[in-house]
Amino acid sequence: MSYRRTLLIILSFALAVPTVASAQKLTKKQLLKERIELQRTIDSLKNIIEGGALEMSDTTQFEDENTNGGFNFLDSEQFADVDPGCNPDSLLSMWYIQKRLTLNDSERDLDSVVLTSNIPDDVYIERLNRLNSFIPLSYNNIVKNHIIYYTEKMPVKAANILGLSSYYLPMFEEVFDYYGLPKELKAMAIIESALNPTATSRARARGMWQFMYRTALQYNLKINSYVDERLDPLASTHAAAKYLRDSYTIFGDWFLAISSYNCGVGNVNKAIRRAGSRDFWKIYPYLPRETRGYVPSFIAALYLLEYYKEHNIQPANFNLPAHVDTMKINRNVHFEQISAVIGIPVEELKNYNPQYVQNIIPGTGGECILQLPYTYTIPFVEKEQQIYEYKDSVYFNPITKESIKESAKSAGTGNIVHRVKKGETLGHIAMKYHVSVRNLMRWNGLTSKSVLRIGQRINIYGGSAPAASSGSGSKSASTSKSGGYEWYTIKSGDTLLGIAYKFKGVSLNDILRLNGLTKNSKIYPGRKIKIRKL
Repeated sequence: MSYRRTLLIILSFALAVPTVASAQKLTKKQLLKERIELQRTIDSLKNIIEGGALEMSDTTQFEDENTNGGFNFLDSEQFADVDPGCNPDSLLSMWYIQKRLTLNDSERDLDSVVLTSNIPDDVYIERLNRLNSFIPLSYNNIVKNHIIYYTEKMPVKAANILGLSSYYLPMFEEVFDYYGLPKELKAMAIIESALNPTATSRARARGMWQFMYRTALQYNLKINSYVDERLDPLASTHAAAKYLRDSYTIFGDWFLAISSYNCGVGNVNKAIRRAGSRDFWKIYPYLPRETRGYVPSFIAALYLLEYYKEHNIQPANFNLPAHVDTMKINRNVHFEQISAVIGIPVEELKNYNPQYVQNIIPGTGGECILQLPYTYTIPFVEKEQQIYEYKDSVYFNPITKESIKESAKSAGTGNIVHRVKKGETLGHIAMKYHVSVRNLMRWNGLTSKSVLRIGQRINIYGGSAPAASSGSGSKSASTSKSGGYEWYTIKSGDTLLGIAYKFKGVSLNDILRLNGLTKNSKIYPGRKIKIRKL
């Protein structure tokens, strides 16, 4: 038995102490004190393992999909999973493979553990203050746990994040600056996807910013058989900025706006009502469990980005190009055509253009962009016509086109079938997929008295849900067109943000501006409001 395995067994036995019999004789306070002492012992043992000749890698598990709001990492040792034909220095082989390593749920629940560090609290506080963040950064034991976890418990993963940050974060800063938003919001992409533009959650949220299908359409992200702009780092960042701008308009508080990005405006409002306060740390216990750690992780990610050197963390080198050029494409072209003519690997094209889900740029349907490392720009310009003509009858014949459309049809709609698990309610399912209970009942022919059965199939629709009946108050029955505007008649239970969600390409700010309203304006059933100009 190896030394490392022996120590792991010791750790597992340590966690099992005290026994049930002895625990019954201890008070709750004594048990908590004993747990803290055990945790310190375990941390010390881990430090011995990590600091000695044997290096213990971060605890991980294989999963085909990452969890929404969770991390998605690949340690440098895991190259056995990488196609040996790929360049080992390429972004794809280092990061974006289909089988990814994901942190355990228990590791992300940092409320139930006490992490310790040699760094005093006043040092952490002074460093956070020195960040001079536009968003005030709190410090408490919960935030401390997250900072320690980011900087001391996952060194390989932190190095990977930092390596990708140098490439993506300047792009994010430029977008948030364009919308007049705090640049610190860039760190949210670290929490959402660990800067992986192809990340996919169990709930089918996709991309670096983890957009659900319906929300993506609401914020003008294109999704069809060929393109999914949720996977486009730049386009999805614009959508995330618009969402956060709308959310801040509602709450007037960045911690609340950030939390709503994870669990939705409705759940944050529910937590506010239960707590009787709008202070984030007072509503903290009332937020969904998976959302509570979102703001502390945000603070910890900002801390990591600034103070990684103080923790002896070196950013991983992903050999990213210093400059990427944007080419405008007006004809259909396959990645394999580009690769064959100018020599750039298909995998590299996929790295810089992940939004093209079929490896095809559908330029004839409207101008598209192609991102190319600058070393391939001149060859592309010189041989562009040759690229389009290369085996075009093979890549773009009618049979191939029809096959692509059929294979992408189910993925394009964003429709999901959920099987009910023990203890689940419609409320749980609605929260998981960011839909309303009312829609779940309508889509599945259920009522408030319906009893869910274990294994029952529940349909969650993306862009092609069954049309509402004429008696259900559908959007079409509530809209009219006159005077150069589209008008909406407010119904009981409507909110301004909820109304905006009903219309593709309409934001909360659009409705406020058109109707001379503010985020605090009251709306009443029967009143008509402008939605957009015709």
